[in-house]
Amino acid sequence: MIQFEKFSLRNGLRVIVHRDETTPIVAFNLLYDVGARDEDESKTGFAHLFEHLMFGGSVNIPNYDSPLQEVGGENNAFTSNDITNYYITLPKENIETAFWLESDRMLSLAFTEKSLEVQRNVVIEEFKQRYLNQPYGDVWLLLRPLAYTRHPYKWATIGKEIKHIEEATMEDVKSFFFKHYRPNNAILSVAGDISKEQIEKLAEKWFGDIPQGDIVPRDLPKEPKQLQARSLTVERDVPSDAIYKAYHICNRVDPNYYAIDLVSDILSRGDSSRLFESLIKEQELCSNVNAYITGDMDEGLFVISATANEGVSLEKVEDAIHRELELLNKNGVSDLELRKVKNKVESAHAFGNTSVLNKAMGLAIAELIVDASLVNQEMDFYQAVTTDQIQAYCQQVLVPTNCSTLYYKSNKSK
Repeated sequence: MIQFEKFSLRNGLRVIVHRDETTPIVAFNLLYDVGARDEDESKTGFAHLFEHLMFGGSVNIPNYDSPLQEVGGENNAFTSNDITNYYITLPKENIETAFWLESDRMLSLAFTEKSLEVQRNVVIEEFKQRYLNQPYGDVWLLLRPLAYTRHPYKWATIGKEIKHIEEATMEDVKSFFFKHYRPNNAILSVAGDISKEQIEKLAEKWFGDIPQGDIVPRDLPKEPKQLQARSLTVERDVPSDAIYKAYHICNRVDPNYYAIDLVSDILSRGDSSRLFESLIKEQELCSNVNAYITGDMDEGLFVISATANEGVSLEKVEDAIHRELELLNKNGVSDLELRKVKNKVESAHAFGNTSVLNKAMGLAIAELIVDASLVNQEMDFYQAVTTDQIQAYCQQVLVPTNCSTLYYKSNKSK
């Protein structure tokens, strides 16, 4: 059980405080409710660009990293299709440095042409290195628009194409910033040997005067139900053929989210999982196979990916995957299988909660999803999943008509 307290500032900033007296380190996590799904389809990649721009200097602090390093702190950030998250860990004596740095970034970035050009080039280089020039790097650039026809999950966090970042203007950047990076669109979570009173004073001092923004309620197009199988075949300079099968599933607050998450573990978590046993150990069709959910806020995907062994066709791998899913739909899962994966989830959950950073991040994300108390309820939701629920939901979603398949072939296999 993670104990926490909450309060809000007049400008709408939500603040969560978790006291952990066992560590001298404080975790400071600032989550913005903005991700790639909030972008204009003709100007994608902006949320990720801002992850970089936020380190390029703010209105009063030209260099973000130096003051933090001087007080023994570390920081990083990540962007997803749903959120942008910044986090700092530092000694508790220096917690005010985190408030100073993050509040100035929220107040306003420096917005210099030099910073924009530097970070633009960094993002373009990342796009090329990680997505275009790396084996299997463009999988999600291909799979997302195959699986989604309307919802903005159809483009990756990096963006649809490099051109959108190359053509980003200062006016575009400023507009995106003041539209989303406002206190009433953010959640601050602080965990460590600190008190609510201490954090209230610091939050009011450093964030209290930042004006709130005019946050427009999200109104995204809903993805229509997929009624027909889709597929795409590409050929790339990669060592082995691979297959990616994406099935539409529920959103993050649906009770079936926990059921399908457990199914992904039953299929591929560990050497005794179904797909590992069948496709790798028994039939020797694949060098690796994975099943996972994307974990999106809106309706996400259940993905099965596999890399074929040399001389094994993707058709043979796909047939084997289909047989495993048909068995799952027909016979369900055993009580023992379900108990095993629930135990694994519970132990991973408990281990994750030993880190103050994980707790701070988890509280902020839970608050965004529904309420911070979700961090203490999720294990109950997993434990409540039944074998009947799993079978019923698998029969609903793990069917060919709900699937988009990417056949990723090696040009060396000719």
